[in-house]
Amino acid sequence: MAAPFRLERRSSPLGEMALVLDDEGRVCTLGWTDLEDRWRRDLRLRHGADIVLQARAGRSRAAEALEAYFAGELAALDAVAVNPGGTPFQQEVWKALREIPAGTRLTYAQLATRLGRPAALRAVGHANGANPISLVIPCHRLLGADGSLTGYGGGLKRKAWLLAHEGVGLG
Repeated sequence: MAAPFRLERRSSPLGEMALVLDDEGRVCTLGWTDLEDRWRRDLRLRHGADIVLQARAGRSRAAEALEAYFAGELAALDAVAVNPGGTPFQQEVWKALREIPAGTRLTYAQLATRLGRPAALRAVGHANGANPISLVIPCHRLLGADGSLTGYGGGLKRKAWLLAHEGVGLG
């Protein structure tokens, strides 16, 4: 039996986004439509190969929160319910990412230390890179050890824009 998911597309200052919601309205994937092949593949890996996406009518609470975020209400994404799937370690990292307030940045090493796993720097980096829910799980708030922009699934230009939108200076 195919897992029921709803697909909602929304425009943003950074391009069109796709929200994939489960039957409880929780966000399972939030990605850029120019990277759709990648997020669809990742969604199948995390939630099962028999996923069926149906267009969602209307505007979800998550879409309303995204609009508020882009309009300057940076904390609007904090209450968005998520269902990212993933391993227990990935879920631990993603939960910790959600605890980084807007307008704040951390290094990968700082996040690993917060998790009580300072030696797990690479594993934290891999979990961060596997984040399926852009913005809501704010992986863009992690920087390299020297404060530089490092990998972001949506591209470094988007990462820089998001940090600037949140008032984070980069140097």
